[in-house]
Amino acid sequence: MLKDITEYHLQFDSNVQKKLKELHTIIKEMIPRAEEIISYKMPAFKQNKVLVYYAGYKNHIGFYPTAKPIEVFKNQLLSFKHSKGAIQFPIDQPLPEKLIQDIVKFRLEDSEATTPKSTVRR
Repeated sequence: MLKDITEYHLQFDSNVQKKLKELHTIIKEMIPRAEEIISYKMPAFKQNKVLVYYAGYKNHIGFYPTAKPIEVFKNQLLSFKHSKGAIQFPIDQPLPEKLIQDIVKFRLEDSEATTPKSTVRR
């Protein structure tokens, strides 16, 4: 069983590790107070609830921000393989940093808007 996100990253080849660390940094900068956890055997960022997950694969990084952001940002996702709850970022292409930031920001704001005020962690 994985202990932490660093251990998760280390199980991949160096090119995948580099992308995982890059994605981790982008997310961490957007939600610095979020708790970093392993959930469903993937790195995840939790603030009141899990906001986003990600995972490494041989040829892509999977990014899992839940279904609502994928619907909201569907026009910006046309060049990426995606489904109802997942986006694939190819290993051999730069990560779309601004798009990731926008999705994480949306996810945080949506989460805070739908979480009862008595439980929101700021």
